[in-house]
This record gives sequence, structure tokens and C-alpha cells, in this order.
Amino acid sequence: MSARTGHIRVGIGGWTFAPWRDGTFYPEGLTQKRELEFASRALTSIEINGTYYGSQKPASFRKWRDETPEGFVFAVKGPRFATNRRELAQAGESVDRFFASGVTELGDKLGPINWQFAPTKKFDADDMAAFLELLPKTVDGVTVRHALEVRHDSFADPAFVALARKHGAAIVMAGDSKYPQIADATADFVYARIMGTQERYKAGYAPKALDDWAARARSWAGGHTPSDLQTVGKPVAAKSRDVFLYVISGCKAANPAAAMALIERVG
Repeated sequence: MSARTGHIRVGIGGWTFAPWRDGTFYPEGLTQKRELEFASRALTSIEINGTYYGSQKPASFRKWRDETPEGFVFAVKGPRFATNRRELAQAGESVDRFFASGVTELGDKLGPINWQFAPTKKFDADDMAAFLELLPKTVDGVTVRHALEVRHDSFADPAFVALARKHGAAIVMAGDSKYPQIADATADFVYARIMGTQERYKAGYAPKALDDWAARARSWAGGHTPSDLQTVGKPVAAKSRDVFLYVISGCKAANPAAAMALIERVG
């Protein structure tokens, strides 16, 4: 990548899924304990989802760090105990417990933390501002970047975009989904989750759709906002950004193929 272009990393959610073991993604006969080793060499990032449901041990994060190659990066889901609550200002203990669990053992392989909110959670400026104040910029000397995955239409509000931008948090861009599409750049990185893979396509998406998503990723990396995506806030000057793009949901069996097709397209 040039100095004016951010890194593009593409991956999937998790690496443990039985239908991937029939040769669709993992070679037949590959032992489960080597699945992360294989996946991290076929992809450039993986979103760890298990942390959303419960805490992990420091030893697990160290193991995942050591099994993956240099340059590979994990995104990590923040715990639902922090985001699924009426008053987000009360999430401090859950946020602190999450970071005390050893997530920074990932070291330079720690990518953004994805804080996912329930579809019923509505935008309240004071409520969200209180939550953003709880999120640390560094932990144990490791820089931490935050992404906000909101799923209620009320967040399609310029005030939310301005608030996220003030705190340097990315708004997760939901693609090919029922959730609101907020493609505004609000941080030094872009976090996209695309959810439209279909069984009828070998690579999950039609070639034209893959070309389009690859072009959008390159546009983000170059500091631009793709003109065919919906934004709700004020535009900002061009600035190169790292891009984290995950193929999630849809036809899950095809998601690794779609991610690898995108990696090939973005180089």
C-alpha cells in the first residue's frame, strides 16, 4: 500500500463452523486444532464473536496470537453485558472486566473492538456519549480502536455521526442487510460487515457484487466515501483509512469463499 492508502483486511466471523470442514473451506481431514492456523493464512482478519457471549482466558488470546502469521489482525466483539442495557453509563464495570480478561495479549494483532447493540436499542445522544466516555484509548500500552454496531433506524442521525466522530469511533457499515446503512467515516479506520452471501453463488456473491465491494474497500482505504453508499452526516476531507471488511451471516457456508475472492480483488 502507498503512504496515502490504508491497509485493507478482509475476513469472516469466527473460524469454527462444521459445514466448512467438508472441503468447502478447510481441507478434508484437517484437525480442528489447526483450523485457525489454516484460516489465518487464507484470510487477513477474523472477527472473534465468542467474546460477545462470555469472557475468554488470557491464555486463549495468547494461543490465537501465536497461531496466526505476522500481519494478521483480529477484530473482537465486546461483551453483550456492556451493550445490552437500558443505561449505557452503567456499563463501566463490564467494559473494565472485558479488558482485564486478557484481550491485549493479542498485542499488535488486536484490531478494533466491535460494540454491537441490540436492534431495539434506540439512539439517545446523552446515553451514547456516556458509553463512549467509558471506552479506553489504550490498555496495557496497546492502542485500542472502537467500532459501534448500531441496528436501530434512529441512529441514522447526523448527531450520532458527529458524536462518533468526536470520539474517534467507527460506525459499523452494514451492507446488504436489513439494518440501517451509515457509511459515514468517523474514525481513522472503516469497519464493514456485509451480509448478503447466497447459496446459489459459489463465492457467495455474483462477480459484479464482489467487484463492487472491492472497489468500495479501495475507496475507503484511499480516504474517500463510496458514492453508492448511504451517509447521513456532514462529509469530511479525504484521509486514508485502514479497512476491516467481514463477510458475515447470509449463506455462512460461502462466506470464506467470498472473503478470499475479495482479498484477491483488492490485492
